[in-house]
Amino acid sequence: MFRVESLDNNAKVSQWTSDLRIRWTSVLTTSGPFGLTALKYYRVDNLRFELALILFLYGGLLRERALEVISTDLVEAATLFRKAAGVYQHMAHDVLPMLQGQQPSERIPECESAMATVMSLICLAEAQAVIVQKAEEKATSGSLLAKLHYGVVQFLEEANGLLQSHSTIFLDLSEKFKRFINTCMILHEGRSQIYIANEFKKQEKLGVAVGVLRYAANKFQGRTPGGEESWKSIFKQEADRLGDLLRKCEHQNDFIWREKPARVDELPILEGKKIVSPIDYQLPKLDRDLIFVF
Repeated sequence: MFRVESLDNNAKVSQWTSDLRIRWTSVLTTSGPFGLTALKYYRVDNLRFELALILFLYGGLLRERALEVISTDLVEAATLFRKAAGVYQHMAHDVLPMLQGQQPSERIPECESAMATVMSLICLAEAQAVIVQKAEEKATSGSLLAKLHYGVVQFLEEANGLLQSHSTIFLDLSEKFKRFINTCMILHEGRSQIYIANEFKKQEKLGVAVGVLRYAANKFQGRTPGGEESWKSIFKQEADRLGDLLRKCEHQNDFIWREKPARVDELPILEGKKIVSPIDYQLPKLDRDLIFVF
């Protein structure tokens, strides 16, 4: 693409690249592959938009690879998520800003800087979630694990805030995509609250522990994520885990400590700790120069 742009004044090159008619489907729209009933096609006539879409796809493939290895190699999975975040960050900072004002008549969600930033934040949240899993295996302190889980929530809250502040652009955004973000926020906030409650339980402050768990349980109340069965299974598992701990704490408090459960305004303020950052995307170098023969 850079070679083509260096020959932008050449009439033949301009002719070759002015009416490309490349067609892409969006994975982020309601009518895209998240809902296969009616695929929506976007036409791309600009090589830089084509590059942006290729980079978006590449970031998605890195994320997919991370999900494949997560059960066998947590360190590699976290690295791949961070690389994907770096690709999306490169899109948001270096590729898409120069395309503002050149968008096709129908805006492509994947070609919006805000969406690239959202995807980068999601990948960072997933990278941190993997690192938390590794920390849990090492029996890291509960207070630190609570902060790390809430750090995942903070990444996702920032992503969600961007989607809401750009809602006029993302009118056709997939509901499943938005549910994914909200479901992950509830899950990791719940996990953070469980660690916090256990810390108060160790300190024999059962009233605070019960208040924390009741507040967390309310977030799960009446929330059943649609879509994948695996989502529902994980969500139910986490809700059951939280409910079991709440019942145990309530029972222990009723029969031994008899403390008044903490009200919402008396609960400790959640603190997050973000420990991951994107791995910068490195532009690939060609093994040989491209030469156009006219």
